[in-house]
Amino acid sequence: MKNPISKTMPGKGSGRFTQIILLCAVVFLMLGAGDPATRFNEIGHQMMCICGCNQILLECNHVGCPASDGMRNELMASVERGDSDSLVEQGFVQKYGPTVLAAPTNKGFDRAAYVIPFAALFFGFGLIVLVIRAWKNRPTPAIADGLRPVRGAELEQFRDQARKETDL
Repeated sequence: MKNPISKTMPGKGSGRFTQIILLCAVVFLMLGAGDPATRFNEIGHQMMCICGCNQILLECNHVGCPASDGMRNELMASVERGDSDSLVEQGFVQKYGPTVLAAPTNKGFDRAAYVIPFAALFFGFGLIVLVIRAWKNRPTPAIADGLRPVRGAELEQFRDQARKETDL
């Protein structure tokens, strides 16, 4: 038997469909949130190997690296202990220094690393605009007294003379 209320209430089925879609999206986003391998991968790609190769920790691939294996083992132990991401990063920063982070933090003077490239870009564009305006607005060069610009047939005569004298 059909529900008589559903006929009188428009949009009742669409609300239920929206809830199901929203629930599926939340479940999809939360997949792997507690997976240690996923956390290991994410945190490991946010850190640099300290051996001097300037590579991401999990991508350090040179043979006989003295640091990457130990750092990876430390990272895995921290993730398996259940330490938060920020706690793991803070531990690595305390042990190896701030250069272990692949990207600067968004605190204090480190913000300059995010601001200065854009400021330099805008400054450069502004400088280019000023130079182009200066070139465009510069006065035309003055002609010496008594001289007039050469045009037309007289200009062709001078060109012919230059060709003859240079044998071109």
